[in-house]
Amino acid sequence: MQKPGAHSVAMKKAPERLLDGAGISVDRMPLLHVIFERMAAQCSEGLRQLSASSALFLIESVTTERVSDVLDDCESNIVFGIIYVQAWDSRLLMALEHNFVFALAEALFGGDGSEPPVSGKRQLSNIELRLAKKAFDLFAQAMQNAFATVCDTIFKVDRIETRLDFVAIAPRTAFGVRTRLKLRILGRESSMFVLIPQAALNSVRQDLVRDLSAEMSVRDPRWTKQIQSEIGQTEIMVRGLIEERHFSLGDIANLKAGQILALRATSKTRVRLECNAEQIFWCELGQAGGFYTLRIEDFVNHEQELIDDIVFPP
Repeated sequence: MQKPGAHSVAMKKAPERLLDGAGISVDRMPLLHVIFERMAAQCSEGLRQLSASSALFLIESVTTERVSDVLDDCESNIVFGIIYVQAWDSRLLMALEHNFVFALAEALFGGDGSEPPVSGKRQLSNIELRLAKKAFDLFAQAMQNAFATVCDTIFKVDRIETRLDFVAIAPRTAFGVRTRLKLRILGRESSMFVLIPQAALNSVRQDLVRDLSAEMSVRDPRWTKQIQSEIGQTEIMVRGLIEERHFSLGDIANLKAGQILALRATSKTRVRLECNAEQIFWCELGQAGGFYTLRIEDFVNHEQELIDDIVFPP
């Protein structure tokens, strides 16, 4: 005898089974695009541990495909990373082209891209395989950080494979989400992809459907800290302006070598500190160790400066 409510439960699961049979729709999981964008940015940042040359990761596409179609599309010049996700009890697949590993090895040993790239197909050396393993470790960590807002779990490299025969993360007839990324390092382009089986995403599918506007309004503290750190390291040029004089074109034409232009400023005159023609601080001029110094006294009041320029033009 069927238990009460069993029919309703079956009816609720029927649409999910129909969706599973046709493959999950990426459009129904808008947060997935945001997660992979975060992953791409963190992959670029993570590779700085291996190379001083900057690497750029760009999302090309996020699509639903059969596992068999993805594997059949792979060529022989690809190294695979099998990633185990603890909370999902599933494995996902990362794939890197050999030419990216070659370029990364060249950058690691001080290359600048001036040498011609490796031509022809060859197997990866032991050093290159270890380097690929390190790259997969960084990419897995980037995915872990990107998925942290949806699921707090661990992404760990289970093993790497160079032969397609040993790559098995899901039945070949199953569907999965494949994300293609374009990589650029040392002026050379390559590609990689990440394949997540549909069964692995089922446990977090509802979280990936959340409203993007609500998600974007919540700040990711780690991402905010990273942006602040990068901005804080940016070099800028500032200048101290002691006095500003206005000349006519005729005055400029009459200037001669050796002529002295008298300034009305004194040692007590405040110096204006500017950056990119933007007035920032009022400073006091001084000396220390044989150099001129500026001590910040106050912020520039832009509203008051505008009023003074209008009422008391120079």
